[in-house]
Order: sequence, then C-alpha cells, then structure tokens
Amino acid sequence: MSEENVEAVRAIHERFSEGDFRASVDLLDRHIVFVGMPDAPDDRAYLGHEAVAKAMRGYFDTWADFTLKAEEFIPAGESVLVSVRHQGVARISGVPTDEHYFMLWTFRGHKVIRIEAFPERAPALEAAGLSD
Repeated sequence: MSEENVEAVRAIHERFSEGDFRASVDLLDRHIVFVGMPDAPDDRAYLGHEAVAKAMRGYFDTWADFTLKAEEFIPAGESVLVSVRHQGVARISGVPTDEHYFMLWTFRGHKVIRIEAFPERAPALEAAGLSD
C-alpha cells in the first residue's frame, strides 16, 4: 500500500504545482484532520472536509502569487512524508517568501485521514516513525 500512497500524494502535488488546489478532495476521508504548523498564527487542528477546505482557502487567499513544489516523497508505512518548497508573495504586504517545510499524509485504506505540517525535518521524520 505504501507505494500506492506515495503515487497518490505525488499526483496530488503535481496538480498543486499546476494551481489545482482542489486536487486532494476525492482522496480525503470525510473525517479528515488537518494539523497546521506548530507555533503558526493558526496552528489549530481542523476536522472534516468543510473545515479543512475553509482553512486551505484562507491560507491560499493570503498569497498574490503562490507556487508549491514537492521535492521529496518518503514512504512511512501507511503515511507519506513530503518535503515541500513554497514560494509566494504575500497579498497584503507584498513581501516575497521562500519556505521549506514537511507535510505528513496519513492513510487508512485508500483515504487520507490526517495531514500534519512540520517546519523541520527531524520532528516530521519522528512523527512518521522514521529517523534521519
């Protein structure tokens, strides 16, 4: 299942890189949990399709120009850890950004039940049950 999960997440990120941020909708469990970056202004957890979609729309709306590129896919049992590069220009301030972070996608069967964001590799690997 792990390779199938990697390919599913890879396909989603390919569509994300093309600007299709609804790419993951069909893959998400209706009780999906999204956990934002620790210490971020909005670091709470979101439960369910609607809450996750609203959080994502709010995040994407803060950017006037936005690209998201997956750089590495790491299989971890029923999860996939993705190394992500985010570049954009903040809509309000006009400040450009270039960030690197990690997203852990956890599956149950063929559905994603949890997505969690991490600012650094070590805690992301630990959450995935891996080590550096």
